[in-house]
Amino acid sequence: MDAQISFLDRLFSAGLLLDTGVDGLYGRSGRFEDVIAAFERLIDRTGGGDGAEAIRFPPGMNRAIFEKSGYMKSFPQLAGTIHSFCGCELDHVNLIQCMDAGKDWTKEQEATDIVLTPAACYPLYPVIAQRGDLPADGGLFDLQSYCFRHEPSKDPARQQMFRMREYVRMGKADDVMEFRQLWIERGTDIMQRVGLPVHIDVANDPFFGRAGRMLVNNQRDQNLKFELLIPITSTENPTACMSFNYHQDHFGTKWGIQFADGTTVHTACVGFGLERIALALFHHHGLDIEAWPEQVRQELWG
Repeated sequence: MDAQISFLDRLFSAGLLLDTGVDGLYGRSGRFEDVIAAFERLIDRTGGGDGAEAIRFPPGMNRAIFEKSGYMKSFPQLAGTIHSFCGCELDHVNLIQCMDAGKDWTKEQEATDIVLTPAACYPLYPVIAQRGDLPADGGLFDLQSYCFRHEPSKDPARQQMFRMREYVRMGKADDVMEFRQLWIERGTDIMQRVGLPVHIDVANDPFFGRAGRMLVNNQRDQNLKFELLIPITSTENPTACMSFNYHQDHFGTKWGIQFADGTTVHTACVGFGLERIALALFHHHGLDIEAWPEQVRQELWG
């Protein structure tokens, strides 16, 4: 049996994930959530002293901001929009008739002003831009959000709705690069402390189309993105459980984020894929949390 399907079936059988009938869309048990909560506390203990401003956005964002971000130019295959019924009573009758007949009823839906958040940091940049000039030492922000990416898969580590924890650093180029390197070291240490084998490698985002291939090459050539990889359903193709991204001045320019002297802010972020990290722990230590190595349990629950 395929390793991805086998692991997914075991997670279902153990009641850790709950099957909804849609690939990549799962319920989570209390035990699964306990692991994520414990790991987030470990993140807090590691980065909590840095003084980040905690901000929490809902899993939907302003469609106009989403459009301005350029996400659809780079990743149209991953985006999710929210549609609702906006018709009259007759349209409603037609909608119900379509549903009763098993026909496509979604053509009666219209796009709303909300889209599903593709990454936890996307709503942040325009909010910070609205505040005005950044102080000389920049800013540091702590984010967590459910995110959506249209990637239906039997791989339990490739979910369509998942949680992303992020730290975003805004500042001068040297400052944000130093932040990224710090979290590459911290991330490696955290994972090793909970007994997970890791490998850091240069990476790229899944840019769409022929033009996307050039962006992939540029991203890799400039070492703009690194990932922390952990084997979950494959040793040959380990799963990215953390990412470390240097955006240069892309978001600063896009949203007009600058210092008082008019220079554009550079940004970098570190992202934790919380479901993936929990799955890595279950894969390497077993589905019975009580049987995990004592050192791992101590790191997570004290």
